[in-house]
Amino acid sequence: MREIRLRWLLLGELFSSIGMSFIWPLTTIYLHNHLGISLTQVGVILLFYSLANVLGSISGGRLFDRLNPFYLIIGSVTLSFVTMLVLIFNHGWPAFPIALLSLGFASGWSLTMVNSLGTTIHSRDGRYIFNMLYFAQNLGIVAGTAMVGFVYSVSITLLFSIATSLFGAFLVVILTTYHVPAVMHREVQTKTTHHVTLPKANRYIMGSFFFSLVIIWIMYEQWNSNLSVYMTGMGILMRDYSLLWTINAALIVVFQALLNWLANFFTNLYLQVYAGIFFVALSFVTLIFAKDYAHFVIAMVILTMGEATAFPAIPAIVNSLTPAVVKGQYQGMANAWASVGRAFGPLFGGLVIDFGSYTLLFVVAAVANLLVLGLNLVVITGNRRQAEVYK
Repeated sequence: MREIRLRWLLLGELFSSIGMSFIWPLTTIYLHNHLGISLTQVGVILLFYSLANVLGSISGGRLFDRLNPFYLIIGSVTLSFVTMLVLIFNHGWPAFPIALLSLGFASGWSLTMVNSLGTTIHSRDGRYIFNMLYFAQNLGIVAGTAMVGFVYSVSITLLFSIATSLFGAFLVVILTTYHVPAVMHREVQTKTTHHVTLPKANRYIMGSFFFSLVIIWIMYEQWNSNLSVYMTGMGILMRDYSLLWTINAALIVVFQALLNWLANFFTNLYLQVYAGIFFVALSFVTLIFAKDYAHFVIAMVILTMGEATAFPAIPAIVNSLTPAVVKGQYQGMANAWASVGRAFGPLFGGLVIDFGSYTLLFVVAAVANLLVLGLNLVVITGNRRQAEVYK
């Protein structure tokens, strides 16, 4: 049965990633500096954005298992396209925060659809597929964040116009390349397959992963939020902090290529998860002692090694632990639990800093990630042999 060509799935994800990278880096600055919204209000808006992303992920995954995914992904990308189109003409208050909620829901839905469609490709190894999807996503972030500052300085309207055209291009890719038998005639849930009971070992391993994603992303979000205040308070320029994310995105591209090559020599994805969580923890240990920019760069390199190793491996393992009729549901759950961590990360970090210090935050983050690593070692070691593997 003819499948979606992986190259077209990657191209669609690339367009989507570039389009969203035109929005999220400027959200706080635009709301606070241009619309006059307080930082507290901005935090609430971003929380609701993340919750909309969770809702999109869960609903998209469940519907993927029940309905035709071709029309579902058209719906999610069309919502993003229309929202961006509206922003070209109206990006004031309250249109912009309302649009963010729409984009949060659509992006959660779309990412779940793309990952779930990746599970329909059986001509490639699952690990390779999810590594390449993560590669495409971060290549889009590199391109988007590299251009967004320049485009924003020219015109906010131009920025939304380019983002609209990117989602329009994604729609064209979907309409011309995703209408294939493996998608249009895939097995969907019926009344007899609606209640699928997974083996207990599979549920324990995935439950450990979902809990881990919440904790890891709560801690990871400190890099996105509170670390900028910490670094600028030490006299490091904001542009140097921003450069860390350019380094991050560029290194992910390099590390993904390296991981694809290493896949020829080892096949244990669980080891990839263990190593990734360890490196994320080590990055926070490095931050405890970071007093100059060079040490922050080293910490970012270590963090990038961790996320590039662990994050694409988890959905690949979830794919192998779920039968076809519920793959969408569990891919949606993986994305949703990560979004929960992203939603509450800045608030958690702020509370620890207010009642303690940045050093305490880094210690808590390092210990939390090491505890998550220990949890996964115990759960996976105790259940891996009993787990059932699906194609």
